[in-house]
Amino acid sequence: MQLHVVDHPLVAHKLTVLRDLETDSPTFRRLADELVTLLAYEATRGVRVEPHEIRTPVAPTTGVRLSAPKPLVVPILRAGLGMLDGMTRLVPTAEVGFLGMVRDERTLLASTYANRMPEDLSGRQVFLLDPMLATGGTLAAAIRFAFERGANEVVAICLLAAPEGVAAVEAAFGPEAPITVVVAAVDERLNRHGYIVPGLGDAGDRLYGVV
Repeated sequence: MQLHVVDHPLVAHKLTVLRDLETDSPTFRRLADELVTLLAYEATRGVRVEPHEIRTPVAPTTGVRLSAPKPLVVPILRAGLGMLDGMTRLVPTAEVGFLGMVRDERTLLASTYANRMPEDLSGRQVFLLDPMLATGGTLAAAIRFAFERGANEVVAICLLAAPEGVAAVEAAFGPEAPITVVVAAVDERLNRHGYIVPGLGDAGDRLYGVV
């Protein structure tokens, strides 16, 4: 497993505003969208491409295009939906699946309540979108789901991570697993409720309100 913390001043600036308690939901949604596009730029460095012959107005040349099968982008509901537009803006030809997972606030274990993903992911690169890598339970379950359907590489894009969550995902799959986690920052720790400290609060509530 590889962890990539994106070190860029624009990423740090947008993350600071997202953390701010005074940032309202419309601003939070807009900045999350912008931040995901910046993270996705780094996360797609390893996207698979193949040579492609074209003609420019001047001469023939060889470029590249995304290889088949197309990448699959999977937001983990509900907070991951706030990251989808930022990702597909960068990779508009990617296919999109959906995975609904909820964390039990008592046990901190994740369970699946919705699934709209292909049955066969053989040979696919899967990009998982989940704002917070806290305990690691939700992300580990989503990664396992993708591998069980045949995916051979998973890239997870998260706004924030806790050291405990990163360690939990690596422990679940091993250091050599074809997994990359791309984040804007790794924070200090988890609190006793399983929230990232200093974090930015509940990403779903800040995106969509408390429901």
